[in-house]
This record gives sequence, structure tokens and C-alpha cells, in this order.
Amino acid sequence: MARMKSKTPIKLSKKSRLKEKHPITKIYLKANQNNSIITLTDLEGKVMAWSSSGKVGFKGTKKSTPFASQKATEEIIDKARLVESSSFHVIINGGGGGRDSFLRAIQSSGIQIESIKDTTGFPFGGPKAKNRRRV
Repeated sequence: MARMKSKTPIKLSKKSRLKEKHPITKIYLKANQNNSIITLTDLEGKVMAWSSSGKVGFKGTKKSTPFASQKATEEIIDKARLVESSSFHVIINGGGGGRDSFLRAIQSSGIQIESIKDTTGFPFGGPKAKNRRRV
């Protein structure tokens, strides 16, 4: 089992944007093969809070597991409740293992999701094929 940090209350700095109330926010997920990074922003794109599998307390290969992504998502949802958001736009990028558990954790938390968008890039066209040999 991975060692996780103890559950501590969320500390706010003096200049924290979490004190402000934002009715609509965006949640970004970048799911790599090695880590999952989750960012909470307002509509303008200003970062209010972030979390990752490594920040939650997982190390090494355990950071890339769906369970680690789920724990990081739960931490972001706790911070999102401080902002008192009523609706969220979810943007997912990458092909890592934490994509599905991220969505399940958000849907099971009971928050209202306005939209889900996948911005994962995919190759098209590609390099020109080699010419066929003429004999």
C-alpha cells in the first residue's frame, strides 16, 4: 500500500483566490503515463487550486494508478466547495490511467457538470510513406 499524507484541513493564504466566490469554474485534468495533474480555475483561466497524485502522497509507479488520480480529484473537489461553485466545466487532456477514475470521482461527488471536453491530441496524416520498389 502507498503511504499517504494524513488528512489535514485546507490552509488558505492571505492572497488565496479560494476566498472569492466563483459560480462557474473549470477543472482541467492532464493525465500522463506517470502522473495526473488536476487544476481548478475560474472562467478567465486563473488558477485557484491544483492537486496531483504526487502532492497527495503517492510516489514512483503508484502515481500513475487510477486510485491516486481519484484521491487527487477528491482533494480538488474539497477545495472547489470552498469557492461555492454551482457548476463546472471539465476539460481532459492525455491518455493516462487516471482519466476514468477522475470522471467517476467527479460524478460520484454530486457536483453539477455543465460540459465534459476531451482535448487529447492525436496524430493524423503522419510522415510520407516510402515509395514502392520498382524492379
